[in-house]
Amino acid sequence: MKSDIEIAREAKMLPITEVAKRAGIDEDYLELYGKYKAKVSLDILKGLKDKKDGKLIMVTAITPTPAGEGKTTTTIGLAMALNRLGKNASLTLREPSLGPCFGIKGGAAGGGYSQVVPMEDINLHFTGDIHAVSAAHNLLAAMVDNSLHQGNPLDMDSRAVLWGRVVDMNERALRHIIIGLGGKTGGVPRESRFDISTSSEVMAILGLSNDLMELREKLGNIIVAYNRKGDFIRAKDLKAHGAMAALLKDAIKPNLVQTLENTPAFVHGGPFANIAHGTNTIIATKLALKLFDYVVVETGFGSELGGEKFFDIVTRAAGFKTSVVVVVATVRALKMHGGMPLSETKKEDLRALKEGLGNLKKHVENMKMFGVPVVVALNRFSTDTDRELEVVMGAAKEWGVKIALNEAWARGGEGAIELANEVMKVAESDYELKYLYDINAPIKEKIHAIATKMYGADGVRYLKAADRMIANLEDKGMGNLPICMAKTQLSLSDDPTLKGRPSGFEVEIREVRISAGAGFIVPIAGTIMTLPGLPKHPAAENIDVDADGNITGLF
Repeated sequence: MKSDIEIAREAKMLPITEVAKRAGIDEDYLELYGKYKAKVSLDILKGLKDKKDGKLIMVTAITPTPAGEGKTTTTIGLAMALNRLGKNASLTLREPSLGPCFGIKGGAAGGGYSQVVPMEDINLHFTGDIHAVSAAHNLLAAMVDNSLHQGNPLDMDSRAVLWGRVVDMNERALRHIIIGLGGKTGGVPRESRFDISTSSEVMAILGLSNDLMELREKLGNIIVAYNRKGDFIRAKDLKAHGAMAALLKDAIKPNLVQTLENTPAFVHGGPFANIAHGTNTIIATKLALKLFDYVVVETGFGSELGGEKFFDIVTRAAGFKTSVVVVVATVRALKMHGGMPLSETKKEDLRALKEGLGNLKKHVENMKMFGVPVVVALNRFSTDTDRELEVVMGAAKEWGVKIALNEAWARGGEGAIELANEVMKVAESDYELKYLYDINAPIKEKIHAIATKMYGADGVRYLKAADRMIANLEDKGMGNLPICMAKTQLSLSDDPTLKGRPSGFEVEIREVRISAGAGFIVPIAGTIMTLPGLPKHPAAENIDVDADGNITGLF
């Protein structure tokens, strides 16, 4: 099998103007970024506002493992398969972050014969959206410190500044820093931090805004600090939101690319699901729903993270009607959840597989809590035995859930035909969406609902700092916001070492942050880091470029 980058380079891409024409987008609405990428003007939505939406298919997965689940590959393959079946289909994905790309994950544009292209461009800089988010975020940080330095007219408490800085890299050395050194001209010395750009509230606001003016308003509502009286100081108090919106005026426009089979794809926005809400922009999905009969949207990590946040945060903000949820799993990953080491997962082990099925069952149950119909996509590897496949297929039938084999990685859209047919059948079901919690419930009640229902925890415990912040938010009338939990993606619990379907644990909330501009509250569970570090041998060691500009090592 060829590498992902070799397959991508052999793709016969169409000019993006031709892809747009297939999508029903007039060339006048395109802003070209070379031959194969374009941004789409938001003006197009004015003429589409009365058009009926297509069916939305949401893709989530079991708890991630080093064995791989193939969620992005499934999303792309499913959209291509729907087109092969004569349907008008598209997909929406998040933009890859440079941090994981150079860290442990590598590229995030799909894999095998189920990719979005141009793969190198999408993984490295793309149209500059994440850089624009970083610049807007750090402009606000600079204006906070400048206000402190220039006489502190807002009476800001330098010990209660909430707004740090961001960088789109995995860089553990920047997690906790001291700034303002260098004497009187260096500013006011204080402790601060860096987060990864994709966890920035600016990225969340970009993802949850319907137009540029709404984005500007939400940027103004960002809470950056407290004053000495204990009142909030917002970005608009610093008069920063206008300039921030100016930096994001192009970033808010959806990016149009294509799959290896020339299916139109929107890749826009990049919030992580373990420390943010984990879905591409609602603008991109809204546009796709107006243009296509079926739209496949990927959410980040497992159902208890990206899946839950899609319904409780994104759907509340956008009013989406999801027709079906696809939960992605692999035999290899399930065997790891059953206690099998990665090095052994190519061997048949029915005991480990059956033990690991609890993880898949929990993710199916999670999505059913929202009332939505579910299909399991079982990504097939060449090492999977017939007996192993039968175990998973049989279990799904016992649970009363539809399941289909998926071979999109090896065969592209053709390999996802079985899955596409099953999804189309289930998508005709009617249901009433059930949110996990009442939006007006107390903050701790909402956190408890997520921890006990989604994670399977016995309860929640709070460190003193988290308790104080929750009480403060409720005192200030901000308790009626949705919850965006920051938690490890490596376990259903807040302990990354607990695999399978853990039980008998409590979730620890050590800190609570407020994203007033984005419109949600962020409890931080366990030891989750909002700025990842590089592994011992980062993927960057294998990435290179030759004299002709050809990139190697991306996967």
